[in-house]
Amino acid sequence: MDDDEARGGSPVTGEGFAARLRRETAQAHAGAERSPFMAELLAGDLAPEALTALLLQVHHLYAVLEPAVDAMRGDVVVAPFADEHLRRLPAVSEDLRARLGEGWRSHLVPLPATERYAQRLQEVAGWPGGLVAHHYLRYLGDLSGGQVVRRLLARAYGVAEEELRSWDFPGVPSPKRYRDHYRSLLDAAPWDEAERDRVVAEASRGYRLNEDLFADLGGSLPAWRR
Repeated sequence: MDDDEARGGSPVTGEGFAARLRRETAQAHAGAERSPFMAELLAGDLAPEALTALLLQVHHLYAVLEPAVDAMRGDVVVAPFADEHLRRLPAVSEDLRARLGEGWRSHLVPLPATERYAQRLQEVAGWPGGLVAHHYLRYLGDLSGGQVVRRLLARAYGVAEEELRSWDFPGVPSPKRYRDHYRSLLDAAPWDEAERDRVVAEASRGYRLNEDLFADLGGSLPAWRR
């Protein structure tokens, strides 16, 4: 979900890479957004356990992605994106602790789609462009549509937005300005056209992996429906 201007549209002459990436991944992104699991979760039609299940799976992803970014901080491509203010793993962990208690780690069992997603993150960990593609998908998503998700979840499940730390960025006072900054970094990344093609393809692959994860979570919809 993205709360910026509508995705898609015709190509713009002289567009930057960020605009191209957004446009050319729009179809894959929309597929993930149409997930029945997310639709029912955001509507408040599922038990709170469904949100916990989502956070457990997301934890696996950040547990791979964030160490990979840390390991590549010295790379000229990755360095501008490696902002500590974006780090999600501590916040997701705190949300899980609040929901499941001190034994929350015993619930960290990845679904098959999560394992495939995490495996792909491991595979691209040494490829700067691929790492940035997944970084873009997750963090810019959390800073854009994720803010809408947070508000909808708070309303649907009767919790304060402050209790949904996974989508809270206290070090980012203005998500809109930060998103603009992030897109300027994408535009400035030192990639030739062939590498840009690869980054676009990898981001699209990431959205499909995300869609598969939502589909796996959707297998439990009958048990979670209120």
